[in-house]
Amino acid sequence: MTRQIEILGFPDCLLLDIAGPLQVFSTANDLARSDGAKAPYALVVVGRGSDVRTSAGLSIAVEPLGPPDRPLDTFIVAGGVGVNVACEDAELVAWVRDRARSAVRAASVCSGAFLLATTGLLDGRRAVTHWQRCEEFTLRFPKVRLEMDPIFVRDDDVWTSAGVTAGIDLALAMVEADLGRDMALSVARQLVVFLKRPGGQSQFSTALTLQGEAGRFDELHAWMQQNLQHRLSVDDLAARAGMSVRSFSRHYRAATGRTPASALEDMRLETARRLLEQNGHISRVARHSGFGTEETMRRIFRRRLGSSPQEYRERFV
Repeated sequence: MTRQIEILGFPDCLLLDIAGPLQVFSTANDLARSDGAKAPYALVVVGRGSDVRTSAGLSIAVEPLGPPDRPLDTFIVAGGVGVNVACEDAELVAWVRDRARSAVRAASVCSGAFLLATTGLLDGRRAVTHWQRCEEFTLRFPKVRLEMDPIFVRDDDVWTSAGVTAGIDLALAMVEADLGRDMALSVARQLVVFLKRPGGQSQFSTALTLQGEAGRFDELHAWMQQNLQHRLSVDDLAARAGMSVRSFSRHYRAATGRTPASALEDMRLETARRLLEQNGHISRVARHSGFGTEETMRRIFRRRLGSSPQEYRERFV
């Protein structure tokens, strides 16, 4: 079965929001043809007029908006700075609402979630958007169950993704759902995408989330990262920061929004994930990331990610 996929563009949308998913599905077509099979996807970019000028300054040829009730497998809405204007276009919003309802599944990339949410399609659903716009999104769409961390979220037949390149992860997940894990991994390798990341992976690194108060603890964080394999206590961190434990704990929480212990666990978890994604041996990963034993690492993976280290690694190798 050939799956029909439409990607909606509008003036000042992000180029990669369209090109990223489009290339994923196109590469799946190329790999299928190379094996003598029929291309699994029929792809089209739609929009008003004959072309859409992206925020990068490059124009993309588009097909006109067709009947919204025409059968469709996948409908994807791009994001970008132009989404605010698109949300104010009542005619376009109505078309998007009807088109999404006609599709087997609907999706957004980055801030394209704003356009889907304006239609009411995301009310009561879990969703994600670019981390910089999460606060604005929550204020505008209180009925949506926004999650700030994942790179993409699937809520039944509606998919949303975080910033820009997360659209590639979302498209790879769709390929996996349609054609299986082997094809999704083959597409990722063909595109030289370093990782095929699961949706639950964070859209930003621990180092980024710990930034605050003019980098007051940046030097400490760098030291922590270099010494994860050692047993680090709050006493050790306070001593490194040149503060009493009580004062350090109070100032650290004020600067980062979390406790030193939780920050250390986040660093260790991120390091363990990266090593597992590189096919590291589980016991070695446990030692290098500072968890010490496989059992400790397994318990934290279950609590934080809902999977074991072995299950996590199998997603990438």
